[in-house]
Amino acid sequence: MFQMKGEFLTIKQLLEGAERLAQQSGESLPGAEHLLLSALALPDGTARRAFERLGVDPDGLPSAIASQHEQALRAVGIEVKSELHAPAPERRGVYLSSPSAQTTFKRAVELSGKPKPRRLRGAHVVLAVTEMEHGTVARALDRLGVAREDLAAAARQELAVPAT
Repeated sequence: MFQMKGEFLTIKQLLEGAERLAQQSGESLPGAEHLLLSALALPDGTARRAFERLGVDPDGLPSAIASQHEQALRAVGIEVKSELHAPAPERRGVYLSSPSAQTTFKRAVELSGKPKPRRLRGAHVVLAVTEMEHGTVARALDRLGVAREDLAAAARQELAVPAT
């Protein structure tokens, strides 16, 4: 049986986690916010520690994201009910994601090293989303009181620590 090595296992965990989080929130495609949330759960811990370096509890990010989604719906006249919505049906086949997730993932891989990627780490995803000036992640970080440039610096500090 083929066994996945570190880099491929991390990518698999990241993408499958993002897809699962999107489905749990009733969305058909994962976005950058789902990649960021998935990065927080990666075993390397670098994404979580980047937030913690700033004194920010990364466990507050899901509610900040949910709040941004609700605010966006209200802005177009859709009232959000507090009850949970049904998760999106599980898809099989080719991995599909939103343009924001595609851009984030591509940039995270680029940040992990050229010409060959070193091991992709959660902090690469954090660093990639800090480059986004607009969108759910940018608004959620604002809601948490996190300056993107400070989070980027914290992610770079995490990446300076050798991977284990």
